[in-house]
Amino acid sequence: MTSPHISIIVPVYEAEPCLDELYHRLVRSLEPVSPCFEIILVDDCSKDDSWGVIERLALNDGRVKGLQFSRNFGQHYGITAGLAICAGDWIVVMDCDLQDRPEEIPKLYAKALEGHDVVLARRVHRRDAWLKTLLSALFYKTFRFLTDIDYDGEVGNFRIMSRRVVSNFRRLGEQLRFFGGLVQWMGFPTASIEVEHSARFKGESTYTYSKLWKLASETIIAYSDKPLRIATRFGFTMAFFSFCYGVYILGRALVYGSPIPGWNSLIVSLYFIGGIIISILGVIGIYLGKTFDETKKRPLYIIRRTTFEDDS
Repeated sequence: MTSPHISIIVPVYEAEPCLDELYHRLVRSLEPVSPCFEIILVDDCSKDDSWGVIERLALNDGRVKGLQFSRNFGQHYGITAGLAICAGDWIVVMDCDLQDRPEEIPKLYAKALEGHDVVLARRVHRRDAWLKTLLSALFYKTFRFLTDIDYDGEVGNFRIMSRRVVSNFRRLGEQLRFFGGLVQWMGFPTASIEVEHSARFKGESTYTYSKLWKLASETIIAYSDKPLRIATRFGFTMAFFSFCYGVYILGRALVYGSPIPGWNSLIVSLYFIGGIIISILGVIGIYLGKTFDETKKRPLYIIRRTTFEDDS
């Protein structure tokens, strides 16, 4: 087979109703750009029959490749698995629910040919629920503050990248994965274009708010030690004010011959300081736990089966 010019990587989770439509729209969008392309669908151990649809699509069209994880590892690990096997000169990453429109891929490709290694798709008018949009905006503001990375909150996973970017991405082996942050960290020439963001084709998002919170906290921990530095500064600030207050109490006792009354306020202060100390120790413990996970050197994911001959 001719080596593909464009690879499309789509992490899949419980997207059975979307996959046929996704395939047909991808084919219609890609064939005018280049007849040599591949579509890599990475099933994150879906509970529905997503894998059955992927097998059928791969059987009917050799340009479709499917991977299935042994268990649910997460969207960013699915992207990583797809990037590990793709063979295209240009690689597109997109979601499976058709909120990322396949019809925008030719625009991304045309912009990339102007000399950019990465072209991002900016969602000007997002079609998500207002609460999800609000929480997303708060996350990216917090992420930019804690990591000092100027990450555009209007950009999701949808983008096109050159082979050079993907080859370097494969060298990044940390356990905590945030695809967009890793690509931006590499620093290749990047551009962006505005694209239309569609409503979800069918079904509901499988990202619950608890999952989004976990992803957000792990992402911040993976890309910044600023929470530790903030905790340290806060501790020194509290110690400084406590020392000043102790000097004040001592001075008043020496002048007036009696300590300051206030048993209740003292107890409240002790509980407050104790809570702060426990919180700081918790932050440190989280970082130690993630460091422990990194030292295990476990594989990022495990593949249960594929629709193609796996030579790795």
